Amino acid sequence: MLQSLKNTWLFNIRGDVLAGLVVALALIPEAIAFSIIAGVDPKVGLYASFCIAVVIAFVGGRPGMISAATGAMALVMVTLVRDHGLQYLLAATLLTGLLQIGAGYLKLGSLMRFVSRSVVTGFVNALAILIFMAQLPELTNVSWHVYAMTAAGLGIIYLFPYVPKIGKLIPSPLVCILAMTAVAMTLGLDIRTVGDMGELPDTLPIFLWPQVPLTFETLAIIFPYAAALAVVGLLESMMTATIVDDLTDTGSDKNRECKGQGVANIASGLLGGMAGCAMIGQSVINVKSGGRGRLSCLVAGSVLLLMVVFLSDWVSQIPMAALVAVMIMVSIGTFSWDSLRNLKSFPLSTNLVMLATVAVTVYSHNLAYGVLVGVLLAALFFANKIGHFLYVDSAVDNDGSLRSYRVVGQVFFASADQFTAAFDFKEALDKVVIDLSRAHFWDITAVAALDKVVLKLRREGTEVEVLGLNEASATIVDRFGVHDKPDAVDQLMGH
Repeated sequence: MLQSLKNTWLFNIRGDVLAGLVVALALIPEAIAFSIIAGVDPKVGLYASFCIAVVIAFVGGRPGMISAATGAMALVMVTLVRDHGLQYLLAATLLTGLLQIGAGYLKLGSLMRFVSRSVVTGFVNALAILIFMAQLPELTNVSWHVYAMTAAGLGIIYLFPYVPKIGKLIPSPLVCILAMTAVAMTLGLDIRTVGDMGELPDTLPIFLWPQVPLTFETLAIIFPYAAALAVVGLLESMMTATIVDDLTDTGSDKNRECKGQGVANIASGLLGGMAGCAMIGQSVINVKSGGRGRLSCLVAGSVLLLMVVFLSDWVSQIPMAALVAVMIMVSIGTFSWDSLRNLKSFPLSTNLVMLATVAVTVYSHNLAYGVLVGVLLAALFFANKIGHFLYVDSAVDNDGSLRSYRVVGQVFFASADQFTAAFDFKEALDKVVIDLSRAHFWDITAVAALDKVVLKLRREGTEVEVLGLNEASATIVDRFGVHDKPDAVDQLMGH
């Protein structure tokens, strides 16, 4: 027990504490901005970020990964909040947590291996585009001061890191917010601020059961959103966990992470927060700042709440233009620019999967739909590609009475027609030998193709011998095949 505590909490105290402080400072503008995207008060996102970060530090499966309120989840909530209000969002958050815990116990975290790299790239690119699009309302029908402040904010964000000595020590988004807030207050600019978006928290969060009727009608309203939130949250969390695994050269328990995300979201919903998940950008910041253990996430969440509660008067003065600049930076940093450069060199199928994921996601504003389409397309392209890895040749003996067919490759629904077409059913032969020692039969479509070939040959009066089936193929052929059973022809023809 003590050794486990040391290995996950106390092995990197200095690095984790400092990284947690940096992440906490960077979380404030993002939590507020994501709340605004979802259409709720800033306190909802801030409470969620605090609660999820603290809980996931204890129950998550990937030390060093940061979870909080995210743009991907906020985008799914927009319609629910607009049509039904905050209380239904809190109820959906609780249901999201339950669905994610169920996914963890069903070990669905392991399904991430079926999500190809092109789908992940499309997911990330679509997220970046949607985050940028969510900033457009703050940049339309506004005074020139807003555009000037946004441009200046972006300048600070991208140029401050080049300042000697302090440029790398202080997060440039934080400098942007502090500088733009000081300018707006000093000049008395009449522009929108965080305080105009809603009330900030001035107390610690309290237990809050959603005030919604416990009826099937309520369930019908929240379930589609909860399911989408659960899928999007787990997808982004699993992808982030994979990225952190690569950065730290360590493994993680994906199924425990699923359950941990669920527990954290339930806690968030009960404390008045929105659903969240792992954050790709903040997790990378944490790791690059020296965070490796669970302590970094705990420090980030705790410091975030303390700063917001005790400095709320200052936070409310932050101009929205500064947050827009931060979110544009997040959008630019999230987008995979390499994917554009690789369009010429990558296979067409890979590019189509990525672009389809982006297009569906941006059109539907639902990351889950985009990933589903991407996974289906990737599976179809893969099946088509593997279907071409089938080769059938044959040789006839000297007297022309025996022909031997040799099958090499994978026989399944995509290659079954090619397998059948390789046989000549009109050739007058006494015997045909089908050598399957280098072939594999995967499904009932492949078995039906073998039945069709054998029975057609027998119908022409040819003796057929099938040999060389490996154990797995023989099992499925014995179970579903009919060519070696009585009345096989009648069964195949449906009589």
